[in-house]
Amino acid sequence: MGSKNPAKVHAVQEVLIKEPFEVHSVDVPSLVSAQPFSDEETVTGAINRAKQALASADAAFSIGLEGGVYRQNGHLYLCNWGALVTPEQAIYTAGGLRMQLPTYMVEKLEQGYELSAALAANASQQEGAVGVLTNGRISRKEMFTHIVRACYGQYLVH
Repeated sequence: MGSKNPAKVHAVQEVLIKEPFEVHSVDVPSLVSAQPFSDEETVTGAINRAKQALASADAAFSIGLEGGVYRQNGHLYLCNWGALVTPEQAIYTAGGLRMQLPTYMVEKLEQGYELSAALAANASQQEGAVGVLTNGRISRKEMFTHIVRACYGQYLVH
């Protein structure tokens, strides 16, 4: 998997825990902006992470996860994407939870800050924007787990 981020790694581990795979994480760049500002850029980042992780290991597949934001109808929304890539270059993608960002976050993002810097001072890497925006009712790991399930499910049926 193409990240060392604990929430992302734990999401992949949770989905694959009963499967015949070992999860190895590597720190690879997304090759997109530090703060992706569209669905296209965010999914591209996820695909890039999965491809780079796969290139660094002999694996049945690799998973990349990426968070970003996108603008719709004058509002800025949180978005999250995942990609599963096989050695044959089959690519399975899935998107996750979307929610409107509050004004204070939008202002920071428009000033050039990354989403992590626009969060409340007490937000942890585990909690992330989704944890802050849902008052802890949805964790970052839980959000990414749904995406990993969707990517892995597609892989299994193809």
